[in-house]
Amino acid sequence: MKITLKDGSSKEFESGLSALDIVKGISQGLAKAAVAVKVDGETHELNTVINSDCELIVLTFDDEEGRKIYRHTTSHILAQAVKRLFPEVKLAIGPSIDNGFYYDFDSEISFNPEMLAKIEKEMNKIISENIPLKRFTLPRDQAIEFMEKRGEPYKVELIRDLPEDEVISFYEQGDFVDLCAGLHLISTGRVRAVKLTSCTGAYWRGDSSKKMLQRIYGTSFPKAEELKVYLEQVEEAKKRDHNKLGRELELFTTSDIIGQGLPIMLPKGARVIQLLQRFVEDEEQKRGWQLTKTPLMAKSDLYKLSGHWDHYLDGMFVLGDPEKDDEVFALRPMTCPFQYQAYLSKARSYRDLPLRYNETSTLFRNEASGEMHGLIRVRQFTISEGHLMCTREQLESEFQKCLELAIYMMKTLGLYEDITYRFSQWDPNDKEKYIGTPEQWEASQSMMKRILDDLGIEYKIGIGEAAFYGPKLDIQIKNVHGKEDTLITIQIDELLAEKFGMEYTDKDGKKKNPCIIHRTSLGCYERTLALLIEKYAGAFPLWLAPVQVKVLPISEKQLEYAKSISDKLLNMGYRVEVDDRSEKIGYKIREAQLQKIPNMLICGDNEIADSTVSVRSRKNGDLGAMKLEELAAKLAHEVEIKEI
Repeated sequence: MKITLKDGSSKEFESGLSALDIVKGISQGLAKAAVAVKVDGETHELNTVINSDCELIVLTFDDEEGRKIYRHTTSHILAQAVKRLFPEVKLAIGPSIDNGFYYDFDSEISFNPEMLAKIEKEMNKIISENIPLKRFTLPRDQAIEFMEKRGEPYKVELIRDLPEDEVISFYEQGDFVDLCAGLHLISTGRVRAVKLTSCTGAYWRGDSSKKMLQRIYGTSFPKAEELKVYLEQVEEAKKRDHNKLGRELELFTTSDIIGQGLPIMLPKGARVIQLLQRFVEDEEQKRGWQLTKTPLMAKSDLYKLSGHWDHYLDGMFVLGDPEKDDEVFALRPMTCPFQYQAYLSKARSYRDLPLRYNETSTLFRNEASGEMHGLIRVRQFTISEGHLMCTREQLESEFQKCLELAIYMMKTLGLYEDITYRFSQWDPNDKEKYIGTPEQWEASQSMMKRILDDLGIEYKIGIGEAAFYGPKLDIQIKNVHGKEDTLITIQIDELLAEKFGMEYTDKDGKKKNPCIIHRTSLGCYERTLALLIEKYAGAFPLWLAPVQVKVLPISEKQLEYAKSISDKLLNMGYRVEVDDRSEKIGYKIREAQLQKIPNMLICGDNEIADSTVSVRSRKNGDLGAMKLEELAAKLAHEVEIKEI
């Protein structure tokens, strides 16, 4: 049989060989690194027998799909190790994730760090045993009976949720068997380096009304050196974690008596967000956006008209009882239906379009407690939101302008290199989640695909990630721990204008519904602040630093001079503090460095005599003595160009 390889070359092999044997015939080194293969575009395990001509692509750990398979198998090794050590533990689920894997267990034993070390040792033993993984299937009824006999109630529940005619697959490795759709490595010995990293609580199936389980996280790599590098990166990530660093630098705090997901911005954090908001609003104004200010709540009637009441109610904070009260209000989860009322405030013509409304919007979303994390995901947040009404002919150019604005923001903040794009589409198998017909969705998605392709945007497709009213381009970014979130969205909406009766009179005198683009230019300010803290390890660029200059008198004798320097800089518009404590200058410098202050101005007798300051830069070290005017010019240039 002829096997065509990825590079287009081909080789002849006897039929009936396993994929692994074929790969060995290509390269022993490649066979050692192989995780799985794609046969004519379909992924298979290495023990798959090939009987006919085909195209064969070898997947390794370097491929995203290969990494998932590799770490999925490692999660099974974890489960086998736990069952060996603690047979009474019940198994839940164990998938691969971006940076590793986890497995959920129902256990009376607390998996503390000492226990994790013991489990990890057993995992390495299982790896050294090089146990083959073998797939087998059972009809649904037999699968339920099989898992009931093994005392695995969570697996039974999962099987019962599957269709009655489903054939259920399992993977066996020695004395361990797990319910699993696959795919897997062909043996445990193909895993090389493994590390268990933590254990947390996790509700069964993510439902807070169900039992709390224990979730063990870990990661694995083909080489010990790769694992070492990754663990070093994790330690660096912990140092940059905005939840830790943001509190240490007094940017924000939280209070149990206020509630989860409701952070308090302290003066420094509030200042950074204010600077970001001013920057965004000024830039949007230059690009033709008109600022609105709309209410934080509305009657349920508005949300029923928009569709949020039917499609987003679980994510909203409702004020009142829909069953009893004549009027029920809800805090707004987004601004679109409010800005539509601004559009509807008077009759519109094609000459009014495109009409661009922007708003610095405070929004409220009822996030699940397990989903919230520092400033990344909160229940009350502020967003750089906007809605643009235009004709169909204007849609592509306006979409491009929205994207250009978002890219400009990311480049200015230094986040552009960290972003990726996701084309979020509807799930045609879950029509209840959306408004509109399949034909309308197909038209909107086809149009958006053409726009994205014309712009040369490289994107992944996210099925089921669309808004309930239209497809969107999500600009994605990862925090220091590798967790991906959406930072900015640009959405096409061809449905809500008609629902709200939004019209314009076209050139031909006919009434038409405008197309709508929902967009953010910077996204959620709190999330952006979190990402900036992590990106710069708290050392913000000068133009964003909450304190730009710290004046450090050597002793009390120079305090009056230091305050005069501070007053002059304050009058120039800089954010300045004076360290007037009776501490040694070395201590003051160290404190300012720990606070990530961009510039320290040291004032001693020589500086007073010469009417100068000794400048110490966070970035460039000791810059020597400068006249205040010289320093101010340097700072002004750095702020003006928004140097990062």
